Amino acid sequence: MLPPLEIEVTRTLIVAGAIASRDYQDVHHDPEAARAKGSPDVFMNILTTNGLVGRYITELFGPAAVLRRVAIRLGVPNYPGDTMVLRATVEEIRDEVDEDTVVVRVVGDNGIGRHVSGTVTVTLPGTVTLPGTVTIPETVAVPEGGGQ
Repeated sequence: MLPPLEIEVTRTLIVAGAIASRDYQDVHHDPEAARAKGSPDVFMNILTTNGLVGRYITELFGPAAVLRRVAIRLGVPNYPGDTMVLRATVEEIRDEVDEDTVVVRVVGDNGIGRHVSGTVTVTLPGTVTLPGTVTIPETVAVPEGGGQ
């Protein structure tokens, strides 16, 4: 498991994300309209969630990381006043010419359940170093038995 990212879900984040992604659906900025449509409050749109997932992965893997595919599915809504915690695990690492491709499973939970789940495919130049680990160059001789 990679380090998690906690995101405070504020009304400002929800509205700004909707405006930035040109999603003018009233349920993302007008609490009265959201309530009239059966929601207790405004809620985050998928484009904002998609952006937050991308931010999480690029913060984990660094500025050289290139998002190649983001495939997410929404679950329960993100409402103002909650916290979403994004978590990730590496599913696959493919060693390719001049870069490595990493497939990462991502989930994001809030106080009422799972908000987002999916996978992100990211490419990295050179050899993959997972956050919190050390990469040993192939030229370093490791004693038989791992040096113990």
